[in-house]
Parts: sequence; C-alpha cells; structure tokens
Amino acid sequence: MVDEHGYADSAPSRPAGSKWYVIRAKPRRERYVSEQLSRQGMDVFFPAVRVNPVNPRAARERAYFPGYLFVYLDLELFGVNKLRWMPAAVGLLEFGGEPAVVPEALITQLRRRIANIQAAGGLTLVELAAGDAVEITAGPFAGYEAIFDLRLKGSDRVRVLLDLLRRQVSLELDAGSIRKARSGGMVKSGRTRK
Repeated sequence: MVDEHGYADSAPSRPAGSKWYVIRAKPRRERYVSEQLSRQGMDVFFPAVRVNPVNPRAARERAYFPGYLFVYLDLELFGVNKLRWMPAAVGLLEFGGEPAVVPEALITQLRRRIANIQAAGGLTLVELAAGDAVEITAGPFAGYEAIFDLRLKGSDRVRVLLDLLRRQVSLELDAGSIRKARSGGMVKSGRTRK
C-alpha cells in the first residue's frame, strides 16, 4: 500500500489505536531494527541519507538521526516489552516514563526532507568553505558554533576552530556532526546565542 506521499507502508493496514513512536537502537544498528519490525508487519520509517564519503570504504548511507527510528503501531496490542527486548533495540524513547508520541505531520515533514536530500544527491560538505560558521550537532560540544577549517584527507572527518576560554582550539570531528550555522546566531564563548 502506498500513501499520498508515495511512500510504501510495510504494514497492510493501520489499526485505530496506532501512533508514531520513536525506537532507540544500538549504534549503527538502526537498519537491522527497522528490518526486524518490518518483518513483523510494522509500518517503520528509518530516515537514512546517502553520503558521499571521501574514503571509498566508508558507509554510503547514514542514519539521519543516529540511534533512532520511527514505528507506527498500537502499543497496547504490540507491547512495550517486545520493543525493549528486541535484538539491537534499546527501547522506546520516553519522557517521564511515558513513550514519546510523534505527530503524523512531523513524520510527513521528515519524509519530505529526506526525499529532498536524496534528490540533491545526498549529504555532502561541498557547500562549506574555510571560514564558514558551523554548528556542532553531536558530541560534547553539541550546540556550540565554530569555524569550518578543512575536510581531512582520506576520511569522513573535518577540522573546526572553536573559541574556548578566549583561545581558538582546533577540533577534529565526524563530518556528520556539523552543519552550516543558521544566519542570525551570534557566537559568544563558542555557544550559539539566539
């Protein structure tokens, strides 16, 4: 069955009590968890994008949200424990002990965003030039703004310059852990201020 956006549902029908939930997966095991859920007849959305790595042996596909994927199911019928004990799964994303429900509109937006990235040929850092402001999106410096310096040869890593303790510090990061900074942000002590 194909929805109005052209996406195939892996589930034949959608039970009335079903909602979108976020499943946490072990590192780099999102595809495996997605396949397990699909085999059980679940409607699964695993946002992954093509990447153009410098290293020819590096993965050509990466999770858009590393460690997370989405599943549409009736939690009362399926059961939370099945998700907790599924191989390579960590369980549902919860807040205050309650599973986080994701609005259908957000899933639709994410699918469009992933489709746009794929149509553009995947994720690349070609739009970044030395001196461009970038935001660090993962790791201990997530949320900090830095200056893009260069892409390291033969790897999927980059070097950025971060203002820390009134000094400019050079950091080497995974290329997927930065993005071009949004305009309008002001840097103060490395942290993005809005």
